[in-house]
Amino acid sequence: MSCVGVLALALLLDALFGEPDWLWKRLPHPAVLMGRAIGWLERGFNEGDGRFMAGAIGVTVLSALAGLIGWIIPHLPFGGLWEILMVAVLLAQKSLAQHVQAVADALRQSTDEGRQAVAMIVGRDTDGMEDDAIARSAIESAAENFSDGVIAPAFWFLVAGLPGMMVYKMINTADSMIGYRNKRYEQFGKFAARVDDVMNWVPARLTAVIMLGASRRWDAWRLIRRDAPLHRSPNAGWPEAAMAATLNVALSGPRAYDGEMREFPWVNGEGARNIGAKEVDQAVDMLWSAWLVGLGVLILCAIVT
Repeated sequence: MSCVGVLALALLLDALFGEPDWLWKRLPHPAVLMGRAIGWLERGFNEGDGRFMAGAIGVTVLSALAGLIGWIIPHLPFGGLWEILMVAVLLAQKSLAQHVQAVADALRQSTDEGRQAVAMIVGRDTDGMEDDAIARSAIESAAENFSDGVIAPAFWFLVAGLPGMMVYKMINTADSMIGYRNKRYEQFGKFAARVDDVMNWVPARLTAVIMLGASRRWDAWRLIRRDAPLHRSPNAGWPEAAMAATLNVALSGPRAYDGEMREFPWVNGEGARNIGAKEVDQAVDMLWSAWLVGLGVLILCAIVT
């Protein structure tokens, strides 16, 4: 089966079943195993001089091992089936939509419950958040994780098969764990962060185009091009600006990390700022609309080819 066909089936499997608790309570999720490997690497080698080189070599070796596993799986008995299942496992559409929807549902109960729900999906301080900040955080997480967790792994699967997808997931996991600009990770995680930026360059912009296609608001491209560069990340600003423009909400802006308030610029600053559960619902709808557009393109390509 072609890569396009495998990916289409995997997207459908993920949308239907997501990440079943009964399975991952008995077996370690591949992303969890990747996280454990990165944690072991960091604990053992993030010390002394030469931290950048240690991090670069370590992440390269782990990525090569991930790619090797990705090459082996399709060559196993019933390899085509295992490949479809692995691709489905490495996509995160349904689980992302569920986590974001949980924030909207919690917000309808109380602000405190909304804070608890959004704390599950963002790394910023949530204790003092009001409803509008909770909603913004959930929508931003929806946009960025749709790019990182769905479009980017799908893109790299189409480019380089399961090995490419596995390498991307290892790099992205490393970036999420050690790619921070602080005293502990600045040098050790710099390589992972830079490679992650490179690997997400095309998928981030592709995500913005897919969202435009899903909303049919092609006029919003001007706003996206204007606001995407405002983001501190060279890539995350594109899906975030696309979500902000298509929903007509203002995202980003001031927020707190580790007790320190940081003044980030607004994305689509002219959009609505007094937002809540309804706008989070709309973001979830956008996730599924964009997913459907992507799936439709894949099916069309499979038919044509």
